[in-house]
Amino acid sequence: MHSVSPLYAAAELRAHEHRSNHAFAEAAGSAERAAEIALRDGNYGSWWSMTFLQAENLLDAGRFDECAALASSLIVDQADASNLHDQARTHILLAKACQGAGLLEQATAAARDAIKLTTGESESDINIKARQALIAALADGGKLSEAWEESKLLAGVVSDDVDDQLAGKAYWVIGNVAFLFDKIEEGLRYHELAATTFSPTKNLDVWAKFNKASAAMRLAANVADGDTLRCIERAELATDVIGGSEADLLLLKRNRAHWSYLAGDAESAIVALEDIRSTARSLTPQILGDSCLLLGRAYIAAGDSAMARQALWEAVGHFESAGAPARAEQARNILATELGRDSLWARFLRVTGLSRN
Repeated sequence: MHSVSPLYAAAELRAHEHRSNHAFAEAAGSAERAAEIALRDGNYGSWWSMTFLQAENLLDAGRFDECAALASSLIVDQADASNLHDQARTHILLAKACQGAGLLEQATAAARDAIKLTTGESESDINIKARQALIAALADGGKLSEAWEESKLLAGVVSDDVDDQLAGKAYWVIGNVAFLFDKIEEGLRYHELAATTFSPTKNLDVWAKFNKASAAMRLAANVADGDTLRCIERAELATDVIGGSEADLLLLKRNRAHWSYLAGDAESAIVALEDIRSTARSLTPQILGDSCLLLGRAYIAAGDSAMARQALWEAVGHFESAGAPARAEQARNILATELGRDSLWARFLRVTGLSRN
């Protein structure tokens, strides 16, 4: 058994302190230093734990490509390992990183690998996390039928023995798919189940993310009621308290823009969405696609067909980059239908398969 050096202990402590303060980039740096010290000392177990912690923090910092590369290296390193739990955790981390980077096919494959590794009853918690990662990747890619089938399987796995926070996250992702699949009542029901398990006093970060995501799902389903507005306001308030990344703030702004659009204030929606469009580097391709799709609709509502066409073609490009052909087709359909006679060029491009410059 290896002794822990003071240098390693100090670096590990700093990594955990930074993470608890949501300083994820700094946490990743401290975890990397701890891993280097552990490797120098010949402590493989500590090296692996700190490298995994580094990858987790890279994911939370939005550095998806770096996280995916590091997770992939851990998978190769432990290829002959017998610890299925750690292998599954790493595949789940890779799935989330690939999803964030817009590599949805790779995300789906990594999540399926994690599920295969966790079929035993003793691995029920990690199996639930793997299924959540798979469903999220399928849904982002517009594969809603598959995502819904997997959601029903996930609902059957969640039991009273599952931790409340984990069960809440499972209900959360199932509700998301229900909304996307136009099963609005089931979406509302599962999000209500999730809401009963989350509490701002237990985990304010999860509370903020859930309310932000729930508002986005409700808005996408054209549910612009008082509950949706309360979700928006709770997410904004919680983020004010705990802070948030640039991407978090942009997603909150997108929710407000969507609310304005549904309320008939297309001009306010356009102003906010154009601001999001100008900070494209902070968001994933599929989120940018969603934002441009909404921007196109807002321009249509404002009577500006030329700007609507431009935004919708950008949405097509982002969705195709993310490996989400079904979502790209949705944007093309709007070009072909909602823009009327002005969309003849879009119809031509759709038939010929050409892309617009």
